[in-house]
Amino acid sequence: MKNSSLHLLGLAVFAAIGFSACDGLGKMVKKANTVTYTVTPNPIQMNGDTVSVTIAGKYPEKYFAKKAVLTLTPSIKYAGGEKTLKPVTVVGEKAEGTGTKITNASGGSFSYSDRVAYEKGMENATVELKISGAVKKKTKDFPPVKIADGTIVTSLLVKSDEKSIMGKDAFSKTKPISANSVIYYTISSDVVRPGEMNSKEMKEFKEFVETELAKGADLKNISISAYASPDGEQAKNTNLANDRATTASKALMTLFKEKKTKLEAAEKEDFYTKVGKGEDWDGFKSMMEASSIKDKDLILRVLGMYPDLDQREKEIRNVSKSFQEVEDILPKLRRSMITLSGEEKSRSDDQIMQMVNTTPDSLSVEELIYAGANLTKDMNLRLTIYKAAERRYPSDWRGPNNAGCILLMQNKMNDAEAEFSKAATADARNTTVKNNQGIIARWKGDRKKASDLYKAAAGAGPEVNYNLGIIDIMNGNYASAVSNFGSYNTFNMALGKVLNGSPDAGAQVIDASDDKDSALGFYLKAVIGARTGKNDMVINNLKTAISKDASYSEKAKNDAEFIKLRDDAGFKALFN
Repeated sequence: MKNSSLHLLGLAVFAAIGFSACDGLGKMVKKANTVTYTVTPNPIQMNGDTVSVTIAGKYPEKYFAKKAVLTLTPSIKYAGGEKTLKPVTVVGEKAEGTGTKITNASGGSFSYSDRVAYEKGMENATVELKISGAVKKKTKDFPPVKIADGTIVTSLLVKSDEKSIMGKDAFSKTKPISANSVIYYTISSDVVRPGEMNSKEMKEFKEFVETELAKGADLKNISISAYASPDGEQAKNTNLANDRATTASKALMTLFKEKKTKLEAAEKEDFYTKVGKGEDWDGFKSMMEASSIKDKDLILRVLGMYPDLDQREKEIRNVSKSFQEVEDILPKLRRSMITLSGEEKSRSDDQIMQMVNTTPDSLSVEELIYAGANLTKDMNLRLTIYKAAERRYPSDWRGPNNAGCILLMQNKMNDAEAEFSKAATADARNTTVKNNQGIIARWKGDRKKASDLYKAAAGAGPEVNYNLGIIDIMNGNYASAVSNFGSYNTFNMALGKVLNGSPDAGAQVIDASDDKDSALGFYLKAVIGARTGKNDMVINNLKTAISKDASYSEKAKNDAEFIKLRDDAGFKALFN
């Protein structure tokens, strides 16, 4: 009985061995090391928010069992867990089921791609291939195969250095001022009557001069445009207009001498610009259009029909039933128009700052915006100034917008957001405000909203494109990022060039940037060294980065950018 049992057991073992040999899975397991797997890139790389894996497998001839079905399942294993990718199926030439067909005689290959969301911790990971084989109902697990390391996460170095935009002031150290007066003449005369120098217009003109001189204004010039009415001979009227310009300037020179003002320059002829304008047909037309004269439409047509001025006057007399009404207009055209031009000095910087500290509500909005931008570097004082502008001039978007920019610099995101909302209320379509609101959206993690706001801010300045460039890096669009960064020589521009395949250009940008001496700048140059095969560049720059910021030591240990140097003695020495 005992011998019989042993015999049966032996037959069972023999049968199992024979079956295994028949299905071919055992042989495939035994020769699994003859299969080659290539992963691109290796180490794998984060791009945007995902990690992409492309695997190519190649089976040698006489390897793949004709009826075998292999299910290959890649996974990314890291300290925080494991991410399983979609499986791929390869089948023998006589196998049941679908998949990439591999022949026994000549072998074959497959290609496969998938992506998974990036999770923190994946920077120190391995890509493993789990393989399960089957022939009909018979299954067998192959030993797992490590096929890649990972993950390169250099894009996470992007700096949140978005560019906010301040509202600009229109403040000027001086502002143009002017005053006007007029001297009227009798027909065919260039004599300035005494009453004209005491007219209401002239009194206001003299008061303006005295007031502005007392304020320290710089009065630069008086221009005189003199006219004749369009009655009489044109040639005589041309000379008459010239003479009236001369007599007007002389009357003003006499006036300033008698008044003994501080405007001594006005006592001299070269202070005056004199122009005789001849017959004032333009003035005649304007006054005619505004009049209630019965024949005015007909007269206006005549003005357009006869370019010759003497003929024009003759025809007007012919068509007008009562030329007396027309003549009532003419005395107002016999005149010298006087315009005084100059500059009034604005408050000095010291005066503005004194009022900022005492009576800020007495300053104009332009003075407040100017003071906040130019007269102090103290962030808290700048914020106080912009808040004063916001309080005093609530309909002006610049006060709350600029206050929001200061709060952004102070990393007070919620307070900044509230200020930008006030600015948007004051001017809902303002592109500068939209740019700044885009920064808030991005900092709060809403890239889509930020991108939409930046696009709505088009035209506000190069800052908008720079901010879009940051989103491009985060989304894995590196060429677009470099384009959007424009002429900015910043860390992010250097990073964009490195990620876009131009590491040497990235090194040049870093050396021209404000980050050239920062720990982050040296760390990126170490990455550039790794990508260009310059081990000394890696070690020297990492050494400096770690000396400036010790946290880069742990980062470098796990950074897949340096995976080829992990056994290098110089690299290891950095962490001892």
